[in-house]
Amino acid sequence: MNKRSLNGTQFSNIVLGGADSLHRHAEYVNSLNVFPVPDGDTGTNMNLTMTAGITEMKAKISTSIAKTAEVLSKGLLMGARGNSGVILSQLFRGFSRGVAGHDEVNSVQFAHAMQSGVDTAYKAVVKPVEGTILTVAKETAKHAVHIARRTPDLVGFMREVVAKANETLSKTQDMLPVLKQVGVVDSGGQGLVYIYEGFLSVLESEDGVFDETAAPAPVTVQVKKPAAVAPAHEAPISAQAKLHTEDIEFLYDMEFFIDRSRNGSNAKPFNEDFFRKALAKNGDSIIVIPDDDIVKVHVHSRKPGEVLDLALGYGELIQICILNMREQHREIIQGEHGEVSAMPEVFADIPAPEVSAETLLVDPPADELAPYGFIAVAMGQGIGDIFKSLGVDVVLSGGQTMNPSTQDFIDAIETISAQHIYILPNNSNIVMAAKQAAEIVERDVTVIPSKTIPQGIAAAFAFQEDEGLEVNTTAMEAAISHIISGQVTYAVRDTTLDGLDIKAGHYMGIANGKIITTTESVNDTLQQLMTKMLADGGEVVTLLTGEEAREEDTEALIAWLNEQYPDAEVEVHQGGQPIYSYIISVE
Repeated sequence: MNKRSLNGTQFSNIVLGGADSLHRHAEYVNSLNVFPVPDGDTGTNMNLTMTAGITEMKAKISTSIAKTAEVLSKGLLMGARGNSGVILSQLFRGFSRGVAGHDEVNSVQFAHAMQSGVDTAYKAVVKPVEGTILTVAKETAKHAVHIARRTPDLVGFMREVVAKANETLSKTQDMLPVLKQVGVVDSGGQGLVYIYEGFLSVLESEDGVFDETAAPAPVTVQVKKPAAVAPAHEAPISAQAKLHTEDIEFLYDMEFFIDRSRNGSNAKPFNEDFFRKALAKNGDSIIVIPDDDIVKVHVHSRKPGEVLDLALGYGELIQICILNMREQHREIIQGEHGEVSAMPEVFADIPAPEVSAETLLVDPPADELAPYGFIAVAMGQGIGDIFKSLGVDVVLSGGQTMNPSTQDFIDAIETISAQHIYILPNNSNIVMAAKQAAEIVERDVTVIPSKTIPQGIAAAFAFQEDEGLEVNTTAMEAAISHIISGQVTYAVRDTTLDGLDIKAGHYMGIANGKIITTTESVNDTLQQLMTKMLADGGEVVTLLTGEEAREEDTEALIAWLNEQYPDAEVEVHQGGQPIYSYIISVE
C-alpha cells in the first residue's frame, strides 16, 4: 500500500488503531512501573486518557485532519489522568496545532506536527526528566522530521517512526539508572510506542480502515472513577445511600451543543464569559467548550427551560440530553433492594422562543462568595473525613490507580462558590492534572503541590482563613516541606532496587517516595521504617491505618514507639485507605 497523504477520516482510523493497541497492552504497561507496589497505573492512566479522546473524536469525525485532530485533542485534554496521561494529551495538543489549517497532510507535515507535540509537552512539564515518555516522543519526532522528505510514503514513514521509537525506548534504561536496576524500560514510553504501533498496523492494512470487530480482545483494566467523598473501597451505591434525593438541588443534568453555523440572522455573537455567568445563576457543574462554530455545554440546572432559551440566542441546539438526577438517585437507592434499571436518557429537539438581552442572568455578587474553597484528593473514608474536618469543600476519592482526570477537577471546581480555590493533589502523579485543570477554568485556582496525604493534611492545617492569598500559599507550601511521609504496603513482584532484595508478598517501608526497607513481617517493617523516619528526631508521629491494618499490629507499634521514642507524641486515626496498610507522617 502506497499512501502519500492523510485526511481527517484516515487520521481518525489510525488513532483508533493506536488506542486499541494501547488498550490491549495497558496491564503490561502497568507492570513496567519501577516500584513493585500494587498500584502501578501508567497504562491505566494512558488508556483512560485515550478513551476520553476517542469518545470525543468519534462524535465529530471530519474529513479535515485539522478538525479531527482538534476534537481529539480537546477530548484528551479533559480526560487526562496522571502525569503520563497529561503528557500524552499535550503531545496530541501540539500535534493538533501543527496540522491546523490543513485538510490533509503529507509525511513532512505529519513529522512537523509530531515535533510541535513534543514542544508543547516539554513546556507543560516543569522539570522534564530524560529517559521517559518525553524522550521517546522527542527522539522519535526528531527522526521523523529528518527522514520525512526522503520517505513520502506514509506507510514507510511510520515504519521508521516505530523503529526509532522502539530504539529510543530500549535506551531509556541507560538514561535512568533506576530502570536498569529493575530491568525494565520506561512505562510511559512503552505506552507511546504501542500507540505508534497501532498507527502503523492500520496504515499497513489493505484499506487503511480500523476494524473494531476484528480487533483482538482488549485487556480489561478495572478502575474506579473518582467521586466526591467516596472511599476507594466503597461501592458507588453505598456512597449514594448517604445522600437524600431531595438534597440534589440542581437536578437536571443537561448536555447539548450549540451549532453557531446555523445561527440565523438574529443570533448574537457568542460571549463565553457572559454565557457562563448566566448559567451559574441557577446551575452548577458548568462546562463550556467553544470549538469554532460548535459550543459544547454541560450544566446541572434547576431550570432547564431557561438554559435552552439562553442557548437558543446563540444558534441552533443539537444532541440535547437531559437527565433527571433525582430520578437516577431514586433508581440507585432502589437498586440496593433489587435490580437497578437503566438510567433514562431523553433526547429531544425542543423549540423555544428567542431570548432578549434583558433576560440574561448574572453571577451572584462577589460578597456572597466565600473567600476560599478547597479541593483535596484522598483514599479512604477516614482520610476524607479528616480533610472535611479541616474545611475542605470537595474530597475527590483517588490516589494511586485512581487518578482523577482533568475533567474531574474541573467538575469539582465548578461546584465551589468561592473567590479563590486551592487544590491539594496529595500524590505526585496527580499534580499535573490538577494544574492543567487550573489553567483551563476561568476561576482563580492555586495548586499546592502536595505529593502525599500527610503533606496535604499539613497544608490544610497551615491555612488561616483571615490571611491573604500570598501569605496562605507560602505557609502551606512551607508546611509540606517540613513533613516526612511514610507508607507500608506489599510487593507484587520480585525485584532488586537500591540494593534491596525485594520479594513478592513481602512488606515494604517507603519514606518520602523511596523504598528503604523490606521484610516478611509487617511489625519488623514498621519498626525499621520508623527508625529511619525518626533518625533526625520528630515531635509528632501520626498513623493513618488502612483497610488491611490489624489492631494488634497498630497497638504493638504504639507500644514500641512509646518505649523507643518517649518524647514523640503519637496520634492514630482510621484512614480506611486501600493498598497501604499504614500511612505515616513525622513532623
